[in-house]
Amino acid sequence: MKMSDPLPSMQGPVCPVPLQHTEKIVMGHGSGGKMMQDLIAKTFFPPFENPVLMMGDDAGVVNLDHPTQLVISTDSHVVWPLFFPGGDIGKLAICGTVNDVAMMGAKPLYITVSFILEEGLEMPVLKRVVESMKSAALEADIQIVAGDTKVVQKGKADGLYITTAGVGVRSPKLSISGTQAKPGDKVILSGTIGDHGIAVLGARGELGFESEIQSDIAPLNKMVEALIACTEPEQVHVFRDPTRGGVASALNEIANQSNVGIVLDEHKIPVRRAVNAACEMLGFDPLYVANEGKLIAIVSSSCSDDVLMAMRNSLYGEEATLIGEVVNDHPGRVLMRTTIGSTRIVDTLSGEILPRIC
Repeated sequence: MKMSDPLPSMQGPVCPVPLQHTEKIVMGHGSGGKMMQDLIAKTFFPPFENPVLMMGDDAGVVNLDHPTQLVISTDSHVVWPLFFPGGDIGKLAICGTVNDVAMMGAKPLYITVSFILEEGLEMPVLKRVVESMKSAALEADIQIVAGDTKVVQKGKADGLYITTAGVGVRSPKLSISGTQAKPGDKVILSGTIGDHGIAVLGARGELGFESEIQSDIAPLNKMVEALIACTEPEQVHVFRDPTRGGVASALNEIANQSNVGIVLDEHKIPVRRAVNAACEMLGFDPLYVANEGKLIAIVSSSCSDDVLMAMRNSLYGEEATLIGEVVNDHPGRVLMRTTIGSTRIVDTLSGEILPRIC
C-alpha cells in the first residue's frame, strides 16, 4: 500500500477511549480539615517523605552539629480582602510564620518573603502592606533577610499574594510536637476563638449586619518564651496555633498524632458574644472558625497552673483558660462535655467553612 492510499476502515463505528474522572482541586482542599489532610497525606507526603516532614507539625525540626536545633517553616497567604478589621495580609504573613516556628518551642530569628503582585495593584496599597509587615516583624523581633517579587497579569492574583519562610532555633532539651500529648495532660487555650474568621467575613460584607469584631492576628513567640521559662523542658508537650479549621481541627490533629483522646468542657471555651451571634446566624460552630493569634498549650498537669498564670500575664493571653484534658480513652478522638451534661464528638472539619481567610 502506498502512503497516499487511504487507510482501510475499521469494522464498525470508531469508539473513543472513555475518559476517566479526573479529581480537581476545590476550595475545601485548603480548609485545614479532612480534605486538606487527605491531600497532604496522598499527594505530598509520599514523594517528599522524610523523618522531619512526616512528624506532621507546623514546622520541621532539624538537628545540627552544635547544641541547637534548627526549626523551619513555610507558608503562603492569599487572604481576601487584603485589609480587614484588626489586620491585613502583611501582618498576617509575618505573624503566621512567626507563630508556626514558635509553636515548636523555638525562637524565630529570620524570615524570607516572596510577593506575587497583580498588574494594576495600586502602589499605596503595597506600601501599606509593607509597612504593616515591618511593624509586625519589629514586634516579633525577627529580621526579614531575603525576598523575591514577581508580577502576573491583571486578574491573576487578586491584587497580592505573599509567601514566607521562617527560621528559628530551639534547645534540644525540648521535644515539643503534636506527637507528645500524654494522658493526664491539661489543655489550655490562650483566649477567645473565632475572631479572625468572622472579622474577615465581616470585611467582605457577608455578615448582613454591622460588627466591631477584630481579627486576633498577633505574634505569639514572646508568650511561648514565657511559658517555656516557667516550666521544666519535659513538662511542655504541645503548642499549636489553631488557624484554618479552628480549635476543633487542631485538637483532632494532635489526638491523631499522639494516639490519645482529648476531652473538652464546653462551658470553659471562651467565645465573644458578637462572634457567637454571627456563628449562630450563619450556622457555624466557633470551634471550626479560624484564629490567627491564639495558642493551644498541652502540658503536664504538674505545671498547668504555672502555665495558665504565665499565659494570663503575657500580652495576648489575658483571657487564657483551661478547657480540657488528655485521656487514654477513645484514642484519636476529641469529645466535648456539653453544658447540658451530655457528651458529643468533635470531629475534624471536612471541607471549607470560610475560604481565603489566611
